[in-house]
Amino acid sequence: MFGNSNNKTEAGKPNASVATGALNTLVQGTLVEGIVHSDSDIRVDGTIKGKLFCDAKVIIGVSGTIEGEIKCRNAVIEGKFQGNLEVTELLNIRETATVGGDVKTNKLIVQSGAAFNVNCTMGGVRVPTNTLTISKEEQPVLKAAK
Repeated sequence: MFGNSNNKTEAGKPNASVATGALNTLVQGTLVEGIVHSDSDIRVDGTIKGKLFCDAKVIIGVSGTIEGEIKCRNAVIEGKFQGNLEVTELLNIRETATVGGDVKTNKLIVQSGAAFNVNCTMGGVRVPTNTLTISKEEQPVLKAAK
């Protein structure tokens, strides 16, 4: 009566739409082995051993661990990650994080205190993080305008 009859799929089942602000959670003490797919944000405070594919944001909490592969739009890592990480937009590594493996991202924030031991690709150029040192000659010089 009030609904739209066009909200059904070809099989006659209602369309499953992702609610904005929806958040999946994997609580501490939970272990998932295999492949996880998520259309909305997911927070991991437990452990995933395998692959995680997310069309939104992945949050690895302080007690969270992922070993394997992640492909997502955005990521915030506070816990542990080891493997291959591909983030299409922003990767935020918090001070409590330990990250190792291969990382490909568009934008990157690494907070002081984080362990970030990776091979990182940004903008199509692979930059090993252990070679990121700036000599005195390469440091920017700020000059005051007159």
